[in-house]
Amino acid sequence: MDNAPVNEIAKLKAARGAIILAHNYTSPEVQDIADFVGDSLELSLKARDAKAPCIVFCGVSFMAETAKILAPRSTVINPAPEAGCRMADMADADAVRQYKKNHPDTVLVAYVNTTAAVKAEIDICCTSANADRIVASIPKDKKIMFLPDCHLGSNIVNSLGRKMDLWPGYCPIHHEVTPEMIAAVRKRHPGAVALVHPECPPATVAAADKALSTGGMLRFVKGSDADEFIVGTEYGIIHRLEKENPGKRFYGLEPRPCCADMKLVTLEKIRDALRDGKPEVVLPEELMDRARTAIERMLAVR
Repeated sequence: MDNAPVNEIAKLKAARGAIILAHNYTSPEVQDIADFVGDSLELSLKARDAKAPCIVFCGVSFMAETAKILAPRSTVINPAPEAGCRMADMADADAVRQYKKNHPDTVLVAYVNTTAAVKAEIDICCTSANADRIVASIPKDKKIMFLPDCHLGSNIVNSLGRKMDLWPGYCPIHHEVTPEMIAAVRKRHPGAVALVHPECPPATVAAADKALSTGGMLRFVKGSDADEFIVGTEYGIIHRLEKENPGKRFYGLEPRPCCADMKLVTLEKIRDALRDGKPEVVLPEELMDRARTAIERMLAVR
């Protein structure tokens, strides 16, 4: 790693009283300079609880928005505002608003992988880790629309046996993870435990041993007696898995699942963002208040 930007980042961070949060899918060098690495909701909760004057959010744009919603008094800086999420973009706020108008009695459950504008329109959020629990908390006589990820929604339907309408969105990276890709790695490493993300299609989830969020994968591996794992998600998480589990082996898929947007976050962009205090995430107060309600409803479900 080039120590020049690392040293500059450390000095600028101290001067601003900033914390750096990085997603599990960012590049290894970004994870290594972060104060906290996690999934999108873990990072946003960290932002809320840290009460830092300045937060540098290393991930994609909807995640930085969520951090701002939960830490509205902090300055939230997104060093790579061009880093988007194609799945989040598949649920446009105007389309969600129109659906809501046409189906006023339907409960809208939105994956946290949505824009702030969409969160402001829906009833309750969920994560890949708590989606089953959130859906199960909704009265059985209520109709549900789950958005934007039809694969995560389908996996919840299969898990709970509860019918839901599904928005026609998906993660392009996990959409391409197939049972055949899992089988190919199993052939080379027959004793390895196969882990996939629940954003993968149901057939892929059925071919794996466990379907877990990134946070769930980290916890599972740490507590497992197994020492070999097939990792069926974006390859950036393998860096953290290896760091936290010396002696255990991790096998990625081929072709390697890669979120190009996550990799847009670089040390140089983090340095520049800390130096300049921008690009800052700015959202209307009214929109943040409405979006926060959906998140708080999720957090209230135990």
